[in-house]
Amino acid sequence: MQHTGGGDQPLGPIDPLQVPRFAGPATYARLPRLDQVERCDVAIVGVPFDGGVTYRPGARFGPAAIRAGSRLMRGYHPGLDVQPFASQQVADAGDIACTPFDVAEAIAQIEAGVKELLGASGAFVALGGDHTIALPLLRAVHATHGRVALVHFDAHLDTWDSYFGAAYTHGTPFRRAHEEGLLASDRCAHVGIRGPLFSPQDLVDDSGFGFTIVGAFDYLTRSVASVADELRARVGDAPVYVSIDIDVLDPAHAPGTGTPEAGGMTSRELLATVRALAGITIVGADVVEVAPAYDHAEITSIAAANVVYELLGLFATR
Repeated sequence: MQHTGGGDQPLGPIDPLQVPRFAGPATYARLPRLDQVERCDVAIVGVPFDGGVTYRPGARFGPAAIRAGSRLMRGYHPGLDVQPFASQQVADAGDIACTPFDVAEAIAQIEAGVKELLGASGAFVALGGDHTIALPLLRAVHATHGRVALVHFDAHLDTWDSYFGAAYTHGTPFRRAHEEGLLASDRCAHVGIRGPLFSPQDLVDDSGFGFTIVGAFDYLTRSVASVADELRARVGDAPVYVSIDIDVLDPAHAPGTGTPEAGGMTSRELLATVRALAGITIVGADVVEVAPAYDHAEITSIAAANVVYELLGLFATR
């Protein structure tokens, strides 16, 4: 039984008091499919592509894992005092089909798929896939909103130039986005960065692209509220894209990912930081790099599903 308020109210998830959590559709939070609703404010869309990884593969299975980890999501978000599924129509748009053999072709297919999706939905949260997908997603958002501010949660900068001569990988999307003029100048921030780099020049280049950095170890001396205040001031009133690599979390909180780095954020710190961004003009988001083959007891997919819920809360506060 689908839960709905009736009339013009959004069609919500399957009623958990009628159908138990372990049953029902395999959509995110057991929400309706996009073809079951007359309108859609925020679409959940899977992008099962991991042809841009440089270490452990497997994020192509991330969308299905995140959906499986979302079955315990409930309708009321007490932290933000919003109802993400009742104050807006959220629907699951399924997955964008893209080739696993040709990175450039896959990027074009993802961009075209999201542009088409934005014709039927006001915004989206993408379930990755590896971080390569952020570039075509930003291209699609740029076509609608112009240059956007970026809040990027990750262990890694992802502004490197190339790997083995390849310009399009999961370590290069935001350098390409800067080069293509997709990002608002000096409105971008990385959060959770840690670990060794290839060279000091990595930081010089990154700063030159207009990014500021809040490192994972900054959370030892700074509060979540302090970090969120800095991020909110950074993006201002610009349209904001939020990109979240699940490896921003410590491997203890997200073992199921392709390039784990010790010393990361806790799931509570990540959820609290995203939640504290309430009120920003969010226009799109992704949660990427969930690789369930390396997961234990669905730790990573459950964390990712909750991150998606926090993002839906941000859309609900707009």
